[in-house]
Amino acid sequence: MDVFETIRTRRSIRKYLREPIPDDKLEMIFEAARLAPSAANRQPWRFVVVQDVNRKKALATAANSQTFLSDAAAVVAAVGDPDVSARWHERDPMIAIEHMALAAAALGYGTCWIGAFDEDAVKHLLKIPARMRVIALLPIGIPDEAPAPRPRRKLAEIFFKEEWQTS
Repeated sequence: MDVFETIRTRRSIRKYLREPIPDDKLEMIFEAARLAPSAANRQPWRFVVVQDVNRKKALATAANSQTFLSDAAAVVAAVGDPDVSARWHERDPMIAIEHMALAAAALGYGTCWIGAFDEDAVKHLLKIPARMRVIALLPIGIPDEAPAPRPRRKLAEIFFKEEWQTS
């Protein structure tokens, strides 16, 4: 699938088949994150990959009881390191997460950005150092749903030429 088709067809998936993803496919998805750009190439990210059923259930609880996380083949916790990049440690991991989301979609897998979670609970569960920041959780799995596209604004409503425009 080409990149534009992947972007057009990617959806947030909240229902997964309880099946594993082959390790080579997961590695391809993780490689996409590794190759993501970052400010000054500092790469202020680390990722914790969770595949254990009980730990995924605990993550789902820490994520405001979003139980679908426990059905995904893996849940990736994206972590930013403020010591590596005080200014960009939150934004740079987001780029890497989106690279994973697009790579997963291109391979036929589903993902869903999760930003609603108890950061301290996630840190405790995954033994993440206190100084680090949990940026997002990303379940990855075989979709068990095919959501329709959501409405999007027209380009003319969101892009302006040369300066901000109203109406």
